[in-house]
Amino acid sequence: MRTAPPALRLLRLAAVIGRALPTAAWLGLRQALGHPASQATRQRLTQRFLARVAAALPLRVQVHGAASGEPALWLANHISWVDIPLLGSLAPLSFLAKHEVSRWPLLGYLARQAGTAFIVRGGGDSGAVGRQLAARLAAGHSLLVFAEGTSTDGSELRRLHPRLLAAAVESGAPIQPVALRYRRDGQRDRLVPYIGDDSLPKHLLRLLRHGVVEVDIILLPPIASQGRTRSELAQLAHQAIAQALFGSEAALEQAA
Repeated sequence: MRTAPPALRLLRLAAVIGRALPTAAWLGLRQALGHPASQATRQRLTQRFLARVAAALPLRVQVHGAASGEPALWLANHISWVDIPLLGSLAPLSFLAKHEVSRWPLLGYLARQAGTAFIVRGGGDSGAVGRQLAARLAAGHSLLVFAEGTSTDGSELRRLHPRLLAAAVESGAPIQPVALRYRRDGQRDRLVPYIGDDSLPKHLLRLLRHGVVEVDIILLPPIASQGRTRSELAQLAHQAIAQALFGSEAALEQAA
């Protein structure tokens, strides 16, 4: 199967971002005039945008299983910024991101207009952010959280921070566990991980130069939050995601 040249993919990606700017400006203007767009509208527009971003990247995606049909707190292992367009293309979602993302040129602006919630790591604002997320879930809007708190190279699943699951406990929304895996030539891919001191432009160009990456997105059975603590939910979600990633091929067959 022939793949598009890196320059063409880069042009496609630039065109996708360029097309999103007028919409983001419209959302920002409505906000400034005191008539903000609804969260449902922001999520719908964000899903459409992220689907176009994912299509412009050299990815061959296979989705296993099906997502919960009700509003849920999605929990996924975190490997790269690529996780965001992939998962955001599957359902109307809002995101929780570190505060530094809000200051990124262009992408930070798009994230703000998409209704992303930002958290300062170690800044003591997790309680306020948790209440904000719980209100969104209670209003029927799904959220995605990378509860490891950082990205990895895909060879491990770190502890999921229970404090980020408080919104599910407070709202009663279920947890939607998701396992992400990137492979190249049958082996764990080493180019997609966005870790350490890597820069986004360099990472993107490297990704575009090296051909298609196989991606497995495994949507696991939802976990009910009622009657469970956030620590219990974190442990159950960790077990489910770890089994899908490192347990056996049977996990894929069960999710299919």
